[in-house]
Amino acid sequence: MHLPSPAERFLEDFHQRRPGTTSVAFAHLCSEQHASSYAALAATLPSSSASLSVLDLACGNGYLLELLEQLYPQRLQLTGVDLSQAELDEARARLPASVSLIKERAQALSLGTASVDVVVSHLALMLMDDIEQVLSEIRRVLRKDGKVATIVGRGFLLGAVGEAYLQVFRQVAQQDALAHLPMGDPRMRTEEGWRALFSADFEQVTVQDIDVAWQPDFAELWQSLSATYDVDRLTPAARVQLQERFKTAIDHLPHTDGTFATGWGLRLIQAHPRQC
Repeated sequence: MHLPSPAERFLEDFHQRRPGTTSVAFAHLCSEQHASSYAALAATLPSSSASLSVLDLACGNGYLLELLEQLYPQRLQLTGVDLSQAELDEARARLPASVSLIKERAQALSLGTASVDVVVSHLALMLMDDIEQVLSEIRRVLRKDGKVATIVGRGFLLGAVGEAYLQVFRQVAQQDALAHLPMGDPRMRTEEGWRALFSADFEQVTVQDIDVAWQPDFAELWQSLSATYDVDRLTPAARVQLQERFKTAIDHLPHTDGTFATGWGLRLIQAHPRQC
């Protein structure tokens, strides 16, 4: 019987309480080449007209699956897997019945061996326990000529806004006695670490840094930050302190229209199954 780690328990609880958080935060943010980080993933699908089986690992509320359905109508056999029933319920409401949705862990997929052409995942792999087992499962379910494409985190808020936020957050978290809750393997914080992790089961690994730009006013900025994992773990009083101190710390940074120049640093990783 699987005993979830504290991090996994927290993530499941968070997404049960706050489904759809990720797509709300990222679906409207553009990179230089794509309308969103979701669109960057969608663009990795092969350009041929052949029918494809696609698995969205940690599919959340189904935003990426819906985008794929719209971009490649009648071409894809879509499956979404997620740990959160609340996320899957939202996904079910927005997706056609032809899309299969499964509640299970990425470390123990029920899909058959060599049953999937493409695995995609948006901002999830870097949070998962036992990433080597996750990658092994991805390799198992992929056909020999398949591929995996994933967007993972690279950096928090970009620029001076991010620097100010992290400094203030550390102070508030310390005063709030916020317990350390490690999420994911430390190797997933660097490009070299990702390449090493993928090298066991995959080849032709490419890693591309992607920045998504964001120019929010403070209300929008705080609304998004208040829905992040670490802020969710603070006490209500500490959240108020964080909001007030952060606002003061960046008072000198807004443009004349009251918005701030920032964004998020992401990575797009693509790979193909290693051939034996």
